[in-house]
Amino acid sequence: MHNYTTLKTLLLAALPAAGLCLWSTMATAGPKPGDKHYNKIGFFDIHVCNWPNQPLFLMPLVSTAYYKDIEKVDVFYPDGRQLAELDLSRFRTLEPKDGPKKQVFINQLGLPDDAVEGWYSARIKLKNGETHTASDYVVPSELGRAGGQQPAHEESVPLPPEKLSWDPVSGAGFYQVFIRDQWDDDKLIYTSKLLTEPELQLPPGMIEDGGYYSWLVHARDINEDITLGDFNSGSLSSPVTFIVDSSQ
Repeated sequence: MHNYTTLKTLLLAALPAAGLCLWSTMATAGPKPGDKHYNKIGFFDIHVCNWPNQPLFLMPLVSTAYYKDIEKVDVFYPDGRQLAELDLSRFRTLEPKDGPKKQVFINQLGLPDDAVEGWYSARIKLKNGETHTASDYVVPSELGRAGGQQPAHEESVPLPPEKLSWDPVSGAGFYQVFIRDQWDDDKLIYTSKLLTEPELQLPPGMIEDGGYYSWLVHARDINEDITLGDFNSGSLSSPVTFIVDSSQ
């Protein structure tokens, strides 16, 4: 049994880096007929994000196997005004088993006061002078963050729980759960599949007696929509920690 008394105040200090919860399955699955999110270069999407301790923001992303050829990416409002130029130094790398290596350029932009509903676009300029455009329909909206978690924050439970649960989030159609081991230097030990109910049945044996864990919930409104992209609005809960102590 670990010394919970000395370490019970160790909380998850940082949320997942941008995009950890937000990998676009559409970006790896390939286009549907007439899908404006795709062009010759790759996939474009914008998420409206509600994360703890920061204002609502936009997360535009471009996923591409042609990352070495890109000179710049500009994002535009529906009326054609420039919203931002993406910082190409901010990216994650994907290495699909059945496809080429990709980079996903991910930025965070404060939600502008003049953000409107409509088709936002990305203009991708290549080093050879070519330009390619993709579009995403964005509805500026706020999806609430998950609450009512069980086990609750800083709770000590006598047995490893069989499931994690939380209150339904109004407007959410899907959830994803991330679990970290606080005794193992905050190591990510489990990422769930997309869930349609506000609960996760835990794999047997993963949660152990004496263990100290944190978990959080990513909620999204939809999944893989030809108009709104992988999803439109998403949220991330604050981390919740619990310990398993059979001696209590």
